[in-house]
Amino acid sequence: MIDLVVIGAGGAGIMAAITAKKLGASVLLLEKLPTLGAKLKATGGGRCNLTNTLDNDAFMAKFGRNGRFMQEALKAFDHQDLSNFFHNIGVATHSPDGFRIFPTTHSSSTIINALTKELERLAIQVMTNQEVVALSKNDTFTITTTQNTFETHNVIIATGGLGYPMLGATGDGHELATALGHKVTSLFPAMLPLHTKESWVASCRADTIAKATLKVDMKKHTKLKATGDLIFTNKGIRGPVVLDFAREITPLIEKYGEVPIVVNLTKGMNEEDIRNTIKSSDSIIDTLSTFLPNPLALELLKLADINPKESYKAIEGSKRDKLIKILAWTPLTIIGSDGFNKAMITRGGVSLKEINPYTMQSKKIEGLYFCGEVMDIDGPCGGYNLQWSFSSGFLAGQLGD
Repeated sequence: MIDLVVIGAGGAGIMAAITAKKLGASVLLLEKLPTLGAKLKATGGGRCNLTNTLDNDAFMAKFGRNGRFMQEALKAFDHQDLSNFFHNIGVATHSPDGFRIFPTTHSSSTIINALTKELERLAIQVMTNQEVVALSKNDTFTITTTQNTFETHNVIIATGGLGYPMLGATGDGHELATALGHKVTSLFPAMLPLHTKESWVASCRADTIAKATLKVDMKKHTKLKATGDLIFTNKGIRGPVVLDFAREITPLIEKYGEVPIVVNLTKGMNEEDIRNTIKSSDSIIDTLSTFLPNPLALELLKLADINPKESYKAIEGSKRDKLIKILAWTPLTIIGSDGFNKAMITRGGVSLKEINPYTMQSKKIEGLYFCGEVMDIDGPCGGYNLQWSFSSGFLAGQLGD
């Protein structure tokens, strides 16, 4: 009988399989798609941002309320261990910006090829086109796929979340966990563009706004904010800051229907800074265009009902005040997203309260383990989620030892 069956051959599942085999277990790795690492291949636009250089405490803080759950996994396998692991299987890594860590090829294919060769070197049995349709336990686990039935002493569920269903993410791991008595929290799309009620954004889509700050404009949620590069689209907003902020917004959309936010598009300038910058303008549009893209400046002037060719002094006082407020904090209303079809990750998953953080083993069922995105833990852009996949996979693959 097989010691371990790993369900899901993404980063977490492959790492779990490799770790278990190195420790002497017999391992079967099941993948429902024809190839391994489909979502890994798409990570970071194909460049594969593996991890980053933050120390463990700073790293965990970026995950918010559930971050401390990661402590033991990171202690066992942090970003330095991950870089060393890849170095040992022939992949050189570097950090061109001093923060994000990539393979030097900046190609996810390099990572997938190296992991595949390591699976082959360790003689780990890998079976593709094996969608698991049932998982049960009596004395041992019985796993039923569309083609086979397997018996095993241990199971690791590493099936990922719901993001990018075309890459195999359909929530089957959540269903398997639920069938075995585990709680799965509410699931929301995260790390994706957002749609706005305002249509003027479509006129501004050619430019990137650096150091934009987004804040939720609702009394109960004023602490939610993020800063980074923003890009306008036909439907709304995207860019790194939006991808990070979406994980906070999508649950609010489901709860309230729409979410008012305000955006500082002027690199942190406040109302006084803006007033001092524009008060001597002979042409308000010319002055605004020194620190905003021209199409955006025109749209913000429209919102304030101001003729772009007017001088600042010629604008009536109430319109000046309105413009300065809009420039300091531009209002937008988030009304939706492209959902899980475009979500890079999932917010929510198998409840962490039912998983032992020292082993990744279920607190309910001996021999059942979880790793990666199938669990209720998600982080921002920047290598956070991949590091978590590898760290949790490494810890789960030790099978409680």
